[in-house]
Amino acid sequence: MLLPDEKLAPNPASVEPAVLATYRQALLIRRVEQSLLELFATGKLFGTLHTCVGQELIGVAIAANLNRHDWMFSSHRCHGHFLAKTDLVEGLIAEVMGKTTGVCGGWGGSQHLCAERFFSNGIQGGIVPVAAGLGLAEKLLGSGHISVVFIGEGTLGEGVIYETANLASKWGIPLLIVLENNRFAQSTAQEEVVAGDMLARFAAFDLECFDTDTWSLAALQSTCAEAVGFVREHGRPALLRVQTDRLNAHSKGDDDRPVALLESYRRRDLLQRFLEESPQEAGEMLEAINARIGRAIAAGLDAPYPATVDYDDLPPPAPHHWSPAPAPKPIRYGEAIRDCFHERMARDGRIVMIGEDIRSPYGGAFKVTKGLSDQFPDRVLNAPISEAAIVGLGNGLALHGQLPVCEIMFGDFLTLACDQFINHAAKFRRMYNQKVTVPLVVRTPMGGGRGYGPTHSQSLEKHFLGVPHTQCLALHQRISPEIVYNRLFDTIDRPTLVVENKLLYSHRLAATVPAGFALEQSDEPFPTTRLRPAAEPDVTIVCYGGSVPAVEEAVVQAFDEHEIVCEVLIPSRLYPANLLPFAESAARSGRLLTVEEGCGFAGWGAEVVAGLHQRLGSRLRVSARCRSAEHSIPASGPLEKQSLPNSQSILMAILELASDEQAR
Repeated sequence: MLLPDEKLAPNPASVEPAVLATYRQALLIRRVEQSLLELFATGKLFGTLHTCVGQELIGVAIAANLNRHDWMFSSHRCHGHFLAKTDLVEGLIAEVMGKTTGVCGGWGGSQHLCAERFFSNGIQGGIVPVAAGLGLAEKLLGSGHISVVFIGEGTLGEGVIYETANLASKWGIPLLIVLENNRFAQSTAQEEVVAGDMLARFAAFDLECFDTDTWSLAALQSTCAEAVGFVREHGRPALLRVQTDRLNAHSKGDDDRPVALLESYRRRDLLQRFLEESPQEAGEMLEAINARIGRAIAAGLDAPYPATVDYDDLPPPAPHHWSPAPAPKPIRYGEAIRDCFHERMARDGRIVMIGEDIRSPYGGAFKVTKGLSDQFPDRVLNAPISEAAIVGLGNGLALHGQLPVCEIMFGDFLTLACDQFINHAAKFRRMYNQKVTVPLVVRTPMGGGRGYGPTHSQSLEKHFLGVPHTQCLALHQRISPEIVYNRLFDTIDRPTLVVENKLLYSHRLAATVPAGFALEQSDEPFPTTRLRPAAEPDVTIVCYGGSVPAVEEAVVQAFDEHEIVCEVLIPSRLYPANLLPFAESAARSGRLLTVEEGCGFAGWGAEVVAGLHQRLGSRLRVSARCRSAEHSIPASGPLEKQSLPNSQSILMAILELASDEQAR
């Protein structure tokens, strides 16, 4: 690593009031950072710290050009940006202490801050599409407000940044990406890991690019003003690179950079030069700053820690009642979903759909959105293959109060958006201390049966179950989709994954009920459907989604050929799971079979079995699970049928459960 140019620009501190105000704000940030390090050393803080010492002027220069309605986003090194935007010294210090008086009540800590249209998250790069989503919301509203997001050069290896840059450019999103280039990603020199020209990367997406540094205050301020002004005036994205020096270690740990290099950084640091060259002005500032920080620390130390809370904020399962299931419309399932979306979008201008090939004339891989873009051209948006950015922009729209519906073309591709769902959408509400909600809908087709092979036929929903503050819904042939979606749109307050089995789309809603059975629905917010036999059940079957037709076929065969009576329960919400309807049936039958298309190990059915054994004890005499084979789904039709639960494999499981030997 070469030493930086030792030629120092003149320090414009002098006595100009505007300049002194800038230094005062930057010195406040630096002293807060230094005080936090001192508190950490004495055991007063939790976790870690990533200080911005050396880079304080960047946030100050950007914030000077924003209004209170603009948005600001940051990542792990966020304290300076936060204070520049909000000036909430007391709230920041208490938050890093983990106290109730912190800006997030002690839940977020150093890296996860939320106040006055400021958000930060510690996952590198992931906050960029969220910032773009807020910018998109402002564009749709025509407000003129913009969104600014800070990243470091170490984040340039994250693909979601380029997905976002592409979409922001094509959709004309008022987004400013501020790239703070301190030339080290933790301890790794930039030359080792960053190829090519940084600015050229973003210029390739037709972003306007600006370049400045922190070694000349006048140049920094003017360039920041120019970059913010461009985004605001043109309503287009831009990139601002700021060359800067990080004077402290990446976090609280050791700093492996050469000592001579760090000394050269300190010699050209404008704040250090101001302290040395203007001791009177600087001394007066520091006296007031230190007094304020001292009071904030004392208040933070006196404040209580937050109390323990339950893992989720949903009410406990309540007693349920059954009633006859309503007769479905005589249309295909895909049409029913589309009709529901059309009716809701006509009533609610907050609904925005994002997905691949969802506009007319194509209307999505399974034609569910066909025609919607003709009626709502500004709210049905075609995206490229960018699953992370699609869901990330949805997160930003949701934070603004919109109702984004993100379509993932095949459920297999959810893995590409996993970070946005689990580390962003699911975290925001709780780690920001209930200040926000994230009414995000991610809908996707799952399941096999169409010969699409190993990467287009999986049922991966189990990987998204059990994530606190989310929910997962599963459509099936025995419930009209408008019942599920209308209740979702009426009540949504959390990220929601909706699984639509791909075989359903072209089938008509099931209207005929097998002889000897009644079809009922519970009065839960998202109903459980019950196929209730006239006689007391010998076996309780719990299943969902695409497994329902095979289960019904097996149940009819079990009764007609073996005189075994089964009761079938089909939830429309998989998580959080309400086990009460299942327990009611299993307590009568004493036998439980779960059926799902996903691989069995660590599956949804295993949770149901464990939960009911715990709840019912010896009343549940025996249980079994029927699920897909423990290998990828083959493309060959006969092999695929063998790999997935089918009527014969389900029937065999029923017969085994019903045998006297198994029941003892």
